[in-house]
Amino acid sequence: MEARSKPNQERPTGSPKGLGAVVRWAMTPPQSYAVYVVCLFLVAGTSFYVGTLKPKTATGLGPPPIAAPRN
Repeated sequence: MEARSKPNQERPTGSPKGLGAVVRWAMTPPQSYAVYVVCLFLVAGTSFYVGTLKPKTATGLGPPPIAAPRN
């Protein structure tokens, strides 16, 4: 009689097969160049967008304190 593996071996839960397949697909040479360019554009676009945001200005400041120097 030959040794058989258990037919009902459980696989780990979650989606490592799907995620691992996508990562393996993205690491092959033609796709890796496209993934690199897409990530480069995402980082450049995000940094450009963040650079164009205007900081909030403080409103309602009172008069300067009495100890302020006078010229």
